[in-house]
Amino acid sequence: MNCQDHLYRGGDPKTIARRWFFQQCGVGLGSLAGLHLLGPDAVAAKEQSDNPLAPKTPPLKAKAKRVIYLFMAGAPSHLELFDNKPQLAKFDGTLPPPDLLKGYRAAFINPNSKLLGPKFKFAKHGKSGAELSELLPHLAKVVDDIAIVKSMTTDAFNHAPAQIMMNTGSTQFGRPSFGSWTTYGLGSESQDLPAFVVFSSGSKGPSGGNSNWGSGFLPTVHQGVQFRSGGDPVLYLSNPRGVDTNLQRDSLDALRDLNKARLDAVGDPEISTRISSFEMAYRMQTSAPDVMDISKEPKHILEMYGAEPGKPSFANNCLLARRLIERGVRFVELFHEAWDQHGNLMNDLKKNCKNTDQASAALVMDLKQRGLLDDTLVIWGGEFGRTPMVQGGSDGRDHHPNAFTMWMAGGGIKPGITLGESDELGFQAVKDKVHVHDLHATLLQLLGFDHTKLTYRFQGRDFRLTDVSGNIVKGLLA
Repeated sequence: MNCQDHLYRGGDPKTIARRWFFQQCGVGLGSLAGLHLLGPDAVAAKEQSDNPLAPKTPPLKAKAKRVIYLFMAGAPSHLELFDNKPQLAKFDGTLPPPDLLKGYRAAFINPNSKLLGPKFKFAKHGKSGAELSELLPHLAKVVDDIAIVKSMTTDAFNHAPAQIMMNTGSTQFGRPSFGSWTTYGLGSESQDLPAFVVFSSGSKGPSGGNSNWGSGFLPTVHQGVQFRSGGDPVLYLSNPRGVDTNLQRDSLDALRDLNKARLDAVGDPEISTRISSFEMAYRMQTSAPDVMDISKEPKHILEMYGAEPGKPSFANNCLLARRLIERGVRFVELFHEAWDQHGNLMNDLKKNCKNTDQASAALVMDLKQRGLLDDTLVIWGGEFGRTPMVQGGSDGRDHHPNAFTMWMAGGGIKPGITLGESDELGFQAVKDKVHVHDLHATLLQLLGFDHTKLTYRFQGRDFRLTDVSGNIVKGLLA
């Protein structure tokens, strides 16, 4: 019952008149009595409705039920991987046209730096004839299952704000992440694992830190939970010495009762989050080690991903992402921070692609053969691209927000297409531009939401993932 608006009306706030109680809360008492008469199923339904992560039906017809986001933090060079530019090779070592650089701000280099031609060969693949770099031989095998977008643009040209932009729709810290908006709108189909799970691999974590998967002003039950692919899946999940299962359960029951009493009194959603977190942690002590044990996978699956049990890697994380979504986790995001090539471009790109290409392609193949790709969105990309101009002598590229490439698969994405174009030097997106807000609007559409209506009121205004912008990219929709 919801009588809190009148709880302290008149007199001593600690006392409630008997007549007022029955007058204002009669419906609530009747509901409780009816709930009791309806039996255990009704009680279970009531508990489910009280769960902030209970599965929800989106208002629109959804093509996707879950998301796996492969975030290549540091910004891969589109010019070496996806966007073949023969003209850039032709003018290698020359200055760019002056009109091209008008009003352009680079992160570090002088914009008048010389042009740098692509360092690797390209070839067409599949029935779609999509061009890919020689560094992506495994992705070439699934190129007809993915959509490549060559005309991405963003507002930021430094890592932290650009990563935050790509994940939250804003360059400012404190906004809810895409994963948090997804669980806010859809809840979770897993009772024993978090709704939103995060992994990190590569040389370091993402520059934007935890804000990339934070819940911002949404209830914190919607923030991402970072898992580790080695050791305990989640820090501090194991019981300390001297605490057995019975003592833990008794303690949690006492905490739950105290928190529920406080929740009934003040209605603070963070208390509900606290209750859910304690119970989830208890269940995860059994469920998390089981789902993280990839040694249970057949040998041919491990080989397909290039995964090695007990050895943390991006490949292991891709396989774990598939295992998690099979168990009802709504959103899994994999950060691989290794793509910031201001120098040593050729060697680092070879290493990065060796560490990620096979597993990324295997994830698409594995989901497809299991019948999961149709309703699972897979997204691959970084926070921006790299400049056509050189940095670091003759083997590096600076940050570049004006044109970069991402690819997507499954969940209502049209397969086997290449959308958008950049100019002949890979400097500006010139056809079918896709801003970060447009990408978010399209992804939410596939999940069953009008991006203008999935909102949360905070500090007197309605906020949304796409802020006040965003258009559906219809060319991406199957």
